[in-house]
Amino acid sequence: MSKTVFLGMSGGVDSSLSAILLKEQGYNVVGVYMKNWSRDLPGMKCPWAEDLADAKRVATKLGIDFHVFDFETEYKQKVVDYMLAEFKKGRTPNPDIMCNQEVKFKLFYDVAREQGADLIATGHYAQNDGKNLLKAVDENKDQTYFLYRISEDAIAHTLFPIGHLTKPEVKKLAAEKGLDNAYKKESMGVCFVGEVGMKDFLKEYFPVTPGDIIDEDTGEKVGTHEGAIFYTIGQRSGLNLGGGLPYYVTRKDMPRNLLYVSRNLNARELWTRELELEDVIIRGEAPIKLNVRLRHRAPLIPATFDGQKLTFAQEIKRPAAGQSAVFYDDDICIGGGIIK
Repeated sequence: MSKTVFLGMSGGVDSSLSAILLKEQGYNVVGVYMKNWSRDLPGMKCPWAEDLADAKRVATKLGIDFHVFDFETEYKQKVVDYMLAEFKKGRTPNPDIMCNQEVKFKLFYDVAREQGADLIATGHYAQNDGKNLLKAVDENKDQTYFLYRISEDAIAHTLFPIGHLTKPEVKKLAAEKGLDNAYKKESMGVCFVGEVGMKDFLKEYFPVTPGDIIDEDTGEKVGTHEGAIFYTIGQRSGLNLGGGLPYYVTRKDMPRNLLYVSRNLNARELWTRELELEDVIIRGEAPIKLNVRLRHRAPLIPATFDGQKLTFAQEIKRPAAGQSAVFYDDDICIGGGIIK
């Protein structure tokens, strides 16, 4: 008897091709659209209805069962409220990571198992040997950075059908198999809203509160901003500070609503050799020496880890607090933590 796989289908090419590949491998595939967000924003219509229609169309074409799981309430509580609370503290959280931890590989996983799934699957670019979370073949698309917080149990019961393919191969194969969405444009904005940018999204929840921009080196006011909450450490664009060398955000004073900037790329606030972590997750026994990724697609950097603190051989550009440092042992993603 074939195993039943509940596949998260977003309407995009990655999950659509995953459905075909799983079916070809003999699984009983059940497509599931997770309705996490449906609210429109000013000047931006939420694409959920179109995505649902695309996913349903593929399921119908393949002759597989299809369900909609409404996770909107839980999503608001577990992902959006967390994200807003972090921004309010002056930090820069990653909602995609929290979405995977709390919704796609916890809520979806639990409900799917309750409804008879032996396994779940998604169209993420990652691989799985039944025990470990492994990097995808396509280094440029590898999404293990966003998946590092999922549980060992979820990893053991998850399939990543396209993790062994590159993105161009996925598109080519999807076209060959007659998928209408083979070259559908990918959304690049906030994970649950579509093309809207994070700053525009935050303005729906936090008022524009003008404050001073202070030059870190001279102590002089060089401009005004819309609210310190809308900016992140290291940010260069969107400061509207005129010509000359670019300014970078070096720090934020949230109580006084001040933004500090510097034109000096070597400013001490922008660099560090150590990072304190919190809420660390490690699968298995962490080696003292490991490789660390500080952003999606960023190169791996060798470091040592003592359980709380990462130490690098050379200075690194300081990531914003609230972002994640993700650990790798060769091709295995073994966990990571949130930057203090």
